[in-house]
Amino acid sequence: MTAGNLPRLNRGVSPADKAPVRIVHLGLGAFHRSHQAWYTQHAGDSGEWGIASFTGRRPDAAEVLAAQEGLFTLVERADSGDAFEVVGSIVEAADGANMDRLVELLAAPRTAVVTLTITEAAYGLGDDDVPLLLAGEKPTTPLGRLVLGLAARRDADAGPLAVVSCDNLSDNGNVARNGVLGIAGAFDAGLAAWIEENASFVSTSVDRITPRTTEADLDAVAASCGYRDEAPVVTEPFHNWVLSGDFPAGRPRWEDAGAVFVDDIEPYENRKLWLLNGAHSILAYAGQLRGHTTVAEALNDSVCRKAVEEFWDEASRHLPGDELGVPGYRAALLERFGNSRIAHHLAQIAMDATTKLRMRAIPVLRAERTAGREGAAAARMIAVWAAFVATSPGLQDPQSESVADANQLSGEARTSALLALLDPELAGDPAVVELVHRLSIAFAPASNAGVSETAA
Repeated sequence: MTAGNLPRLNRGVSPADKAPVRIVHLGLGAFHRSHQAWYTQHAGDSGEWGIASFTGRRPDAAEVLAAQEGLFTLVERADSGDAFEVVGSIVEAADGANMDRLVELLAAPRTAVVTLTITEAAYGLGDDDVPLLLAGEKPTTPLGRLVLGLAARRDADAGPLAVVSCDNLSDNGNVARNGVLGIAGAFDAGLAAWIEENASFVSTSVDRITPRTTEADLDAVAASCGYRDEAPVVTEPFHNWVLSGDFPAGRPRWEDAGAVFVDDIEPYENRKLWLLNGAHSILAYAGQLRGHTTVAEALNDSVCRKAVEEFWDEASRHLPGDELGVPGYRAALLERFGNSRIAHHLAQIAMDATTKLRMRAIPVLRAERTAGREGAAAARMIAVWAAFVATSPGLQDPQSESVADANQLSGEARTSALLALLDPELAGDPAVVELVHRLSIAFAPASNAGVSETAA
């Protein structure tokens, strides 16, 4: 039987039963499915916790997943081979623009948790929805939609719930809280007060490399599983989830799947943001400048790897506490990044740089300089981005117009303008500007052929 004649994955193929919707998710994408949906599937009480997942900008993912009644195949890809699992924790997939259904679910008393994977940049976009809310029109951003849903929950007297941010932001629970309360306060002061009293905002650190799915992945699932899945997700075997905060209406037993609940999440957030995500940013820009397309390829380049290791050395000085296990975490990252069967594309990682670098490079650079050191390795992360955007002016970024304006300048003036998009104070320090500029010159495409170890 050819792949085209295979049965389509649906709940008639899998014995999975639909659990009641008790979790609403905003930002239906591959990472959500490899992480929060996987953890919920593996919770000991998973039969009590179904997820309704809403897309962000486009309805496509919901349409494909809805045709499979929420089911998808998770492919854990290791150097030793693939492992396949049908995940059934998503019991409803919907277009994010379907505000009627979102409001209905958020107003339901049994809904206890809202999880978010809306990208780092989306937390700063909610102000655009205030005029729409005031005019009685439908909001267009995830936080605006969440505020409208919480208003319906208040009006229905449906009780408290938890909002759980799963995006790569420091203190992401408070970032979500501030974003939601900012919109709510401008729209309805009484609603803001209700949210303060009834919604908890949980901070998390999430970790599972999940590249984009390809047609070859669809074919691999068909060949190995005997059905056609139009929405499989490929991920690494490793997974990590650290959470801090209250769940006033309950939650799944995610700890059964390895989730960790802590009082102080900041050290774990910094470990992830600096060591994993920071290394990704270095590899994304330096790797592409040196002709690589995937994380594994870039890591195998001694110049790129040295840049990563030196940044890790700087960042590790500011990650105190044996409980973080930094040496083991670094060793595990090298193994994970080197998994050549996970084609984690550098172009995907490179997007939204001004948001990401503000969290990945700037804190380490500031900490190093406060300690009396130059901070060259953290500065290099900014430098390779500066060199890269000179060659890729169309790179997706929330400040793309400002990046384009900076690119019209030359020399240290350009470097200073780019640095100002990340940290205006550092951009006013001539020593920092000179350092970043000097390091960016070393990675400029015209000089790549002669990049030395000292330049990396």
